[in-house]
Amino acid sequence: MLSLRTHIKETIKLSIPVSIGQLGHIMMGVVDSLMVGHVGSVPLAASALVNGLFFLVLVIGIGMSMAITPLVAIARGQKNYDDCGIVLRQGIIVNVTTALILFVLVYSLSFVIKYFDQPQDVVVYAESYCRIIACSIFPFMIFQIYRQFLEGLSDVHAPMYIAIAANIFNALFNWVLIFGKFGIEPMELDGAGWSTFGTRSLMAFALMLYVIRGEKYKKFDTSLNFRSINRKIINKLVSIGLPSGMQYFLEVAAFACAAIMIGWISANDLAAHQIALNLASVTYMMILGISAAGTIRVSSAVGEKNITKTRRAGFSALMLAAFVMLFFAIIFIAAKSILPTFYVNETEVIELASQLLIAAALFQVSDGVQATCLGVLRGLTDVKAPMLFTFAAYWLLGIPVGYYLAFKMGLNTMGVWIGFIISLSSLAILLVYRFNKKSKTRIIN
Repeated sequence: MLSLRTHIKETIKLSIPVSIGQLGHIMMGVVDSLMVGHVGSVPLAASALVNGLFFLVLVIGIGMSMAITPLVAIARGQKNYDDCGIVLRQGIIVNVTTALILFVLVYSLSFVIKYFDQPQDVVVYAESYCRIIACSIFPFMIFQIYRQFLEGLSDVHAPMYIAIAANIFNALFNWVLIFGKFGIEPMELDGAGWSTFGTRSLMAFALMLYVIRGEKYKKFDTSLNFRSINRKIINKLVSIGLPSGMQYFLEVAAFACAAIMIGWISANDLAAHQIALNLASVTYMMILGISAAGTIRVSSAVGEKNITKTRRAGFSALMLAAFVMLFFAIIFIAAKSILPTFYVNETEVIELASQLLIAAALFQVSDGVQATCLGVLRGLTDVKAPMLFTFAAYWLLGIPVGYYLAFKMGLNTMGVWIGFIISLSSLAILLVYRFNKKSKTRIIN
C-alpha cells in the first residue's frame, strides 16, 4: 500500500500540468482583453458583458464533460480497456448534444442583450460578438471530451502543451483579425471572436488527432466507430455530468450575484471587489489542478475496488489543497496593501481591496478544500448531494447572510465577503464529512 507521502507526490505530478493547462485557457482571455482594449473602451465593455454571460452558460458544459474522467479511470482501474473507448464515444454523443443546446442558448442571448439596459454602442458590439463566440462552444466541448478522456488515463501533459501553444496562435489571430493585417479589414471585437473560434478549433483538432492516432491508445479503441448507442453509459454520463454542471453554475451565479449587490454600493467597492476576486481566482486555478488529480486518483482506486487506497488518494488531495491555500492565505495577508497597487493607483480602492484580501485569506483554505472535495467525490461518482450542498451553502446561507450584513448591518462589501467565508466554510465541512462517510463503503460496480 502506498504511503500518504507517495499519494501526495502522485497528486502533485498530476495537478501541476492540469493547473498550467487551466492557466493557458485563462491567458487566452487576458490576451483578448488586452488587445481589444487597444481598440477602445466600448468594445472592451461589450467583451466583458458577453464573456460573463458566456462563461455562466459554458460551466454547465464543462461539468457535463467532467463525467468522462471518473468513468474512464474506473474502467481502466478494472482493466476493462474496451469500456474506456465506449465511454469516450458515448461521451462524444452526450457532449456534442450538450454543445448544441448551449450554442442555441448563447446565440439566443444575443437577441436579448439590448434589454439589459446597456449603452447602445456597447449593445451593437456585444450582439455580433455573442453570435460569433457561441460558435466556439463546439470546438471547446470537443477539446474537453478528449481532455477529460486523457485525464481518466492519467495523461495530463498533451492538453497542457496544446493550451500553451494555443496562446501563440490566439495572439497571432487576434493581431491579424482585430487590427486588420495582410489585406484583411479590421474586425475589432468580432476579430477577437473569430480568433477564439479558430484557436479552439485548432486545439480540438490537435487533441482529437493525438488520441485517435496515438499508438498507446490503440488498446482503448479510441476510433470513431460508433457501433451502437449505449444507454447505460449515456445515463451514467448524464447522471454525473448534469449535477456537476449545475454545481458549477450555482457557484458562478452566486459570485455574479455578489458582484451585482456590491455594484449597488459604489463603483469603488465594485472595483475593489473585482481586484480581490481576481487574485483569489488565481489561487483557485492551482486548486482546480489538485481537484482534477483527486478525481483521477480516487476513481482509479475505486476501479481497483481498494477502499484504503481510495481514502488515502482522496485525503492526500485534501491535505495538499489545504496546505497550498494556507500558503496563499499568508501571502494575501502579508501583501494585502501591495497586491492591489498592480491594478489601480486610487487610494480608496487600494484600501478597500486590501481589507477584502484579509477576508479572502480567511476563506482560502475552505475554498481549496471544498473545490478539491468536489473533485474526489466526483471520483466516487457522488455528485447529486454535493450539488444540493452547493445550492444550500451559497443560495440559502452565503448570499442571504451577505446581503443582511452588507445592507442591514451596514458592513457594505465586507458583509458580502463574510457571506463568502460562511458559505465556503460550511460547504467544505459538509463535503469532507460526505467523502469520509462514502469512501468507507463505496465501491462502484
